[in-house]
Amino acid sequence: MTFLENAGQYISLGFTHVLPLGWDHILFILSLFFLNSKMKSVIIQCSIFTVAHSISLGLAAAGLIIPNANYIEPLIAFSILFTAIENIMNEQVNPFRMIVIFVFGLIHGLGFATALHDIGIPKEQFISSLLSFNLGVELGQITVILLAYFAISKWFANKSWYKERIVFPISGVIACIALYWTIERILV
Repeated sequence: MTFLENAGQYISLGFTHVLPLGWDHILFILSLFFLNSKMKSVIIQCSIFTVAHSISLGLAAAGLIIPNANYIEPLIAFSILFTAIENIMNEQVNPFRMIVIFVFGLIHGLGFATALHDIGIPKEQFISSLLSFNLGVELGQITVILLAYFAISKWFANKSWYKERIVFPISGVIACIALYWTIERILV
């Protein structure tokens, strides 16, 4: 397989790991989005998340960390639950949230690594495959953010009722789904 064919394949795999297959990842990105849906805030939060999941994904893909899905999957669900509840409890993004996002990014990266391990990475194109997969994940995240922005926030974020009628209910639904996933993943 040529470099470009390999890169295209892994970009596609990374993207589809988010859209349409990555419901937990979609809900986490939406949870980041809804606390403050101004694009600058969302980009900062997602950049912190990206740096963190890139670090742990790279370490795990290189075999320096061996993630255990029995622990990682419930923690991913809990991270969604935590950020969704935080959207209801807090009015704005604060420094504590940035630390939490970084830690949760490390956890999500280990989840990506599990998926990437199942797919496999060719040794002769390890770095390009890893970077391409990560690029695909990022493109998926950006797509989720843009869809949420153009479907909801662009039109309603400046309304006085935005938090009560949109952010709180959506975050509540996300929290309920994440609580179910957390319990389910612990018990399985």
